[in-house]
Amino acid sequence: MQRAAILKEINKFPEIEDFPDEEPEDNEVLIEQNETGICYRDILTMKGFFPRVTLPIVPGHEISGKVVKIGKNVTKFKVGDRVSSLIYVPCGKCEYCLSGRENLCRNKRTFGESLNGAYKKYIRVPEISLVKVPDGVGEEEAVIAACVTGMLIQAMRVNGGLSEGQWVLVTGAGGGVGSHAVQISKAYGAKVIAETSSPWKKELLEKLGADYVIEKENMERKVKEITGDGVHLALESVGRPTFNEAFRSLRFGGSVVVVGNVDVTPVNLPLGNLILKGNKVIGSISSTKRDMEEALRLSKEGKIKAIVGKKFDLNNVKEAYEALDRKEIFGRAFLKL
Repeated sequence: MQRAAILKEINKFPEIEDFPDEEPEDNEVLIEQNETGICYRDILTMKGFFPRVTLPIVPGHEISGKVVKIGKNVTKFKVGDRVSSLIYVPCGKCEYCLSGRENLCRNKRTFGESLNGAYKKYIRVPEISLVKVPDGVGEEEAVIAACVTGMLIQAMRVNGGLSEGQWVLVTGAGGGVGSHAVQISKAYGAKVIAETSSPWKKELLEKLGADYVIEKENMERKVKEITGDGVHLALESVGRPTFNEAFRSLRFGGSVVVVGNVDVTPVNLPLGNLILKGNKVIGSISSTKRDMEEALRLSKEGKIKAIVGKKFDLNNVKEAYEALDRKEIFGRAFLKL
């Protein structure tokens, strides 16, 4: 038996209980984890934001560690390999999977929502979801390669066309997503305006490379004073509270890529601006294995470092959720397993 955090009811914190040891199926590996990340999506899951969650469930989808057992049909991995996993299991057969866009797979199953997730020491993961972790990549960087850095590469580079010399606005820049978006932007040679509602995070964001740090009040005016014409790309990690200002901060031909939505209230989209300025609004979901490999490459080169806000013991998952929900953590929260 091992200890695991288990979500049993919506709007109640996960409970720590014994969980049976498992053996990998034929196409799976068994991974030993030392730690996992806590994503704000985990909190939204607990709050009932995602209606198709299977309860009871072990939360968590940031999976990385060492392979300790393999199924008989596994061919790409061996015992002892360091691996990272997608946050989901794709079907591998649909048009999206076959074209390398497995993040759009309609048949995928997500860890922590429809499959038992990462809040336990040992986890079974199908081979199809895994990539190898190169030597020289830190443990925390491997943990966040799918849901944070890989996801941001999909959003900003693949969907948003991020390139050298562009102006980028990152909303919610002090959070676990936004702080890494600053690094991703700088890794590709962009100039970054970081928005945060927590003034105490300003110096920390500047140390990450943010060229300017602003608060959300009068965001459009501040952005255009800095850039002249607005930003090429806005990475929207918050949603409704900052969306309209972020959208209006775009220059002609600019794009806003939405990866976060902390409030289910709809936004009002000014169609006149969208048309007359040739702007784009792009939704982006998760990452592909190709994105993860790129994230791990940048990590190995030292261009991305995991921003470890705080580490919690598994027994303190309630404390971790509360601290994250109160925005007390700069960067990412981790659970020690």
